[in-house]
Amino acid sequence: MKDAADLLTILDLERIEENLFRGITADRTWQRVFGGQVVAQALVAAQRTVPAERECHSLHGYFLRGGDPSRPILYDVDRIRDGGSFTTRRVVAIQNGQAIFSLSASFQKHEDGFDHQVDMPDVPGPDDIPHGDALKEKILEHAPAAVKRYWQRPRPIEFRPVMLDHYLTENKLDPVQRVWVRCNGEIGDDPHLNAAVLAYLSDMTLLDTSLFAHGLSVFDERVQAASLDHSMWFHRPIRASEWLLYAQESPSSSGGRGLTRGSLYDQAGVLVASVAQEGLIRPRR
Repeated sequence: MKDAADLLTILDLERIEENLFRGITADRTWQRVFGGQVVAQALVAAQRTVPAERECHSLHGYFLRGGDPSRPILYDVDRIRDGGSFTTRRVVAIQNGQAIFSLSASFQKHEDGFDHQVDMPDVPGPDDIPHGDALKEKILEHAPAAVKRYWQRPRPIEFRPVMLDHYLTENKLDPVQRVWVRCNGEIGDDPHLNAAVLAYLSDMTLLDTSLFAHGLSVFDERVQAASLDHSMWFHRPIRASEWLLYAQESPSSSGGRGLTRGSLYDQAGVLVASVAQEGLIRPRR
């Protein structure tokens, strides 16, 4: 996939039955399906069983097995509850008769209420840091081969890291990351679609932050890394085609697992979503 149009194609699930949907994987060059794709497709399946005026305010998922990119994925939706204010759905993603991912999502009609947020970190804007060919050249000149391959791949999400040290050094760094992200192309104003695209991109760069304190990255062949779970809270309206600051920190790693928390702000400093993920970060034996 190279742009928003490709991403929207895989998010347009085929309805097989009332509560059963089928999704495809466009990029079949990976060994397993990208976790953000499964989260986003499962969210889309849940959205299609919920009234349009109710938007997702939280989701919680578990990655159970690696997905096979050469085969379609079935999404079975369980309509847990339709309440006066909240709607709850459970989705199981299935391949080869086995569950590969489970999702619980809650939807709410719009309400006014108390409103506060923490401030956005003070960082350079997306146009004030290296980007485009200048960013690629800076990374490709000194980076390991795996990092070079990653940056040479086209993708539907554009991101501009505020810090580059973790790509270029094996020094132990503070487990903190700041990166500007956006969908590579216009996707419109549909809140459901913007939430799904945000869910897709939220799995990018997150696991890597938990390895900074150890002088490692997910590209390092000495590390076995995989997402174990993924949670999101949607706070305010989202425009995934516009720049969002993804501010991440990893408060802990232990027992072969690393925890990372993320906050997504728009350029006006508005906190639009929060993310948390625990991942497997195990030295390869």
